[in-house]
Amino acid sequence: MGHSPHLRSGTVKGFRTRYGASPLHLLIVLCSFALAVYAGLRLLEGDTLGVVIWFVGAALLHDLVFLPLYTVTDRVLQSVFRRGKDMADRPRPVTGRINYIRVPAFVALLLLLVWYPLILSRVPGFTSYTGLPADVFWRRWLLITAALFAGSAVCLLVTMWRAHSPRSRVHEAPPKPPGRRPA
Repeated sequence: MGHSPHLRSGTVKGFRTRYGASPLHLLIVLCSFALAVYAGLRLLEGDTLGVVIWFVGAALLHDLVFLPLYTVTDRVLQSVFRRGKDMADRPRPVTGRINYIRVPAFVALLLLLVWYPLILSRVPGFTSYTGLPADVFWRRWLLITAALFAGSAVCLLVTMWRAHSPRSRVHEAPPKPPGRRPA
C-alpha cells in the first residue's frame, strides 16, 4: 500500500530541488502569509484611509530619510574603523568589529522608535491613567542604551582577547620529545 521508500524520498528530493527548501518550509511560509493577510484585513476594517496613509508615510519616511541617514552613519563608522592598521600593516577587518556598534545602536533606536511617546513625554495624562510616573522613561531608556553598549564592549573585549590568546592546536601533531633516534 503506497510507494516504496526510495520513490517517496525521490519525490521530496525533487520538490527540494525545484522549490529550494522542504515542504514544511513552504507550509510555514503560506501560513505566515495567511496570517499577514488576516491581520491586514482586520487592521483595515477601521480607518482604512488613515492606515494606508500611515503605511505609505512610514515607507517614504524610511526610504527618503532614515535609509540615507543610517547608510551615511554606517559608512562613517566603517571609515573610522578602517583607519587603524594591524601590526602587519593590513587594514583591520571592518565587518566584524563594526557590528559591536551596529547591534546596540539598532536595538536602542528601535526601543526609541517604539516607545518615543513615553520617552519624550508626549503622552498627556499618562500618570492619571496608569498610576506610573511619566518622567522616568527617558532615564530608563538612557540606562538601557548604556547597558547595551557596555555589554557590546565586553563582548568585543572578550572576542579580541580570545583572538590574541595562545590556543592549543588540536589538529597538529604534538612535537616529538628529544630522545634516541631509531636504529
